[in-house]
Amino acid sequence: MSGPARLPFEQPHPMRPAPLLQPHFSPKRMRALRGRAETLTAALLDDLAAAGPPADLHAALALPLPIAVICELLGVPFADRAQFREWTQAAADVTDRARSERGLAELFSYGQRLVARKRTDGDDPDADVISRLAATPGVSDDEAAATGMTLLFAGHETTVAAIGNGAAWLLADPGQWRALVTGPSRIGAAVEEILRAPGLGGGGIPRYARTDLQIAGVHVREGDLVLLDTGAANHDAAVFTDPDRFDLQRPAVPHLTFGHGARYCIGAPPARIELQVVFSELAARFPAPTLGCAVEELTFDANVLTGGLTALPVTW
Repeated sequence: MSGPARLPFEQPHPMRPAPLLQPHFSPKRMRALRGRAETLTAALLDDLAAAGPPADLHAALALPLPIAVICELLGVPFADRAQFREWTQAAADVTDRARSERGLAELFSYGQRLVARKRTDGDDPDADVISRLAATPGVSDDEAAATGMTLLFAGHETTVAAIGNGAAWLLADPGQWRALVTGPSRIGAAVEEILRAPGLGGGGIPRYARTDLQIAGVHVREGDLVLLDTGAANHDAAVFTDPDRFDLQRPAVPHLTFGHGARYCIGAPPARIELQVVFSELAARFPAPTLGCAVEELTFDANVLTGGLTALPVTW
């Protein structure tokens, strides 16, 4: 099966990342992250309002906010955003394996240099996730770099797509946006529906087969890339009534966007925080925005694993 290259820094012990990372996503740290996300979102919305309509919500908010948040969380210099964004986009390329491999290698090399610099400069070992990883007994520099860069990749690419897709879903139906404006208590439900709803540009969870197996008559060999379509699970009509409808009134039913069980996404709490902050502040600041084009004219990047909009024109 074609797809992005396998991570050259994949953890040798599959269960290690969760206990290793859990302390860095504690409720106390997530409360602090929410405060920073609120400050960063407000500043971006100030710039958006000052520039005036029309605007590209992807470039003005959906892209810069997750990058700024993950940089602060991990301790990655925001000034390097253009470079690591280029590498993560290359790494996620599902059409060009060589480009994906180069992107992954560059990203890992950057992580190694970042860990080495933090050690050399004597950074506060409690300042950020990468500094704390580097100061953790038993964690090598390579493991700290690999874990940090995995979080950098996953921690902003998917959220960029979720913000853009969520805004598109809400703006495509003015009634849904008005419901959010008049009922701020619906923010939590709105975020879960955004997470459940299909990415307008696609998506999935990449996994590698640990053994040969048969799935619906298809032979999967050990080591093959398998893309798990969580969107299919999140559209199970036996679980979700009228699953193709985007509905803020949908009763709370667990979705599988963040996976399940031992492999449940460690980044679920910060992702939810960012989405809650973004859409609560957007609804409060811009009560009547509209799409700047027809829904069918929106374009997506089909070449990368996370999908997502290339632009989201809006006016108000």
